[in-house]
Formats: sequence, C-alpha cells, structure tokens
Amino acid sequence: MARTTKPNPSDTPKIDAVVPGAALPGGEVELAGSNLGPLAMRQPVAMLGQLAASVLLSRPKRLKLRVPDEAESGTLQILQNGAQSNSVRLLVAGMIATDVHVVANPAVDSEGNIYATLSGQRGQSTPVSVFRIASDGELRPFVTGIMNATGLALDPEGFLYVSSRNDGTVYRVSPNGIYTQFAEGMGIATGLAFDADQNLYVGDRSGTIFKIAPDRQIFVFATLEPSVAAYHLAFDRDGTLFVTGPTTSSYDCVHAIDRDGNSRVFYRGLGRPQGLALDIAGNVYVAASWHGRRGVVRITPSGEASLAVAGSGIVGLAFVPGGDVILATNTAMYHLALGVEGLRSF
Repeated sequence: MARTTKPNPSDTPKIDAVVPGAALPGGEVELAGSNLGPLAMRQPVAMLGQLAASVLLSRPKRLKLRVPDEAESGTLQILQNGAQSNSVRLLVAGMIATDVHVVANPAVDSEGNIYATLSGQRGQSTPVSVFRIASDGELRPFVTGIMNATGLALDPEGFLYVSSRNDGTVYRVSPNGIYTQFAEGMGIATGLAFDADQNLYVGDRSGTIFKIAPDRQIFVFATLEPSVAAYHLAFDRDGTLFVTGPTTSSYDCVHAIDRDGNSRVFYRGLGRPQGLALDIAGNVYVAASWHGRRGVVRITPSGEASLAVAGSGIVGLAFVPGGDVILATNTAMYHLALGVEGLRSF
C-alpha cells in the first residue's frame, strides 16, 4: 500500500507582508515571511485567486512574483509540498481603456469623467486629441485638432486646459469640447496645474515653469534643469508646487517650489520620475522607478519613500473621490481602489 506523505507543519509557508499591496497586471510584488523558498528542488507555487503567478525569486524569507495579466484583486497564497500559506489580499488595477497615448497625468472632473490624450509623436497629427471616459465606461472623442495634446488640467468651472508640446500653446476647452487658444509661447509645453488662486502653471521641458494669471499675464515662475521627457506639476494645500522632470541621470529628484519661486530638492533617488499627485495627508505619489522597482512611489512629507503600486510603464495618475486612483501608461488606462483620498486640484 502506498504511503501518503503528510506536510510537515514546520515547512508550512507563511506570508507576513506583501509589498506593495497593489499592482497593475504584470507588476512585480514581493512577499516577506517564512518557508517561502524551494523544497526538494521544487519552487513554491503562488496563487492569486484561481490564477498561478510566475515566481521570479524564491528564498526562505522572501519571494518575488509577477501578477498575471488576467488577474483581478483577490487573495494570494503560497503552496509548497502539499501545504498552503495563510491568505493575504492583493489589489490589482482593472483596465478601463486602451488605444490612448498618454504622456502626462490624466484628469478627472467633479462628475467623475476621465480625460486622456492621444498625443502622438511630436509633429504627428492624430484623429483625436483628447478622449473622455464617462461613468458608463465608454471611451469617446472629446477634442480634435490639437496637435500633440500633452498636459491636462481642470478649473472649477469644468473647463479643461490642454498643453501642446508641438507649438507651445495652451488651449481652453469648454465642457462641450470646443477649444480656444488660452496662451502661447510656452516653449515645449508639458505639465499643467492650477494653484488656489487660479493661476495656471505650465512646465516647459526646456527649463522654465511659467505662471499665467487669471487675466492671462504671463510670468517666469521658476527655472529648472531641462527634462528629456516632460515636466509634471502638482500643488499641495500650502501652495507648494511639486515638479518632476526626468533628465539623463538615473538618480532624479522631485522639486518643491515655494510661492516665491524658490526651488529645493524635496526627494532625490528616482528613476525617470513622471506624473505625480498628492493625497490629503500631503504624501506625494510619483510614477517612477525606485531602488530598481517600477510603479508609483509614495513619498511622505518627511521624505520617506516606499512603493505604493507595482507596475511598468506608468506615466501619470489622478485621484478620484472615494479613495480610487486612475493610472495611465502610454497606451492604457487603469482603475485601482487604492483607498487613498486624493487632494483635489479644483
């Protein structure tokens, strides 16, 4: 009679933490715990719901896995030699749109409509400049005729502002999609953000942050090192402007600029930092690489960094009411119930 080998309780895998606790499909997360390494030359099996996740690294106290492309939020377990670990929850972003070309933060209005660009290569004319995703989830053309639509920002009246890195112009778009020229001469215009007094700030990736007053007077607000991609802008409650702009360095920083235009380094140590947003507690969330890991990095007001969301290719993000976040890669948009209340920009 064949004997059945029972699992040794001392070999039972145990998960103490999953870092980060949220990811895009295809993102890489790490588990900390015990008995997570191979046994008898056999790798443990990682299960997210009913899907097996690729194990990229397996050590007794550490395991790295890749979230399956088809995955949804669910429970994560490790199976090893007939034993199974405790369950932990992993949040996985759900795709809401493809066929976009996003190069900066998306925008979300007070009614929950999401705006995303079809930017194209510089000098390329695209059939749609800006899409709008309504509450029914449909992706519909919203603006046509703006070449290389880049940065997006909304004012309290629901007008959308769109920068063009092709001609250095900022356009003002009415709620029905009709646009007019708002300002020109903004260099290689990229990121946009409003302050509490409704001054509009424009990042020129060649090295200037412009300030446009409500009466459309234009000032040079600050000067930074030129960026190889774009400037991305976001304000905190106190009126500090946070700016990212990837350079040729692999050790880039987030700048903090006070109301008088004085700049300081808020945090240094990111790879290709791009879109950013803040929560109501003052934490800064940046799409970047950090310590070789890619996704969205959370930086506390005291400058402590951690990975909040794992995922490749994220270029922008925007919080929506209720604790959710919209994440954008160059080609797709995702929705994630992150449980973080974002700081509204209007």
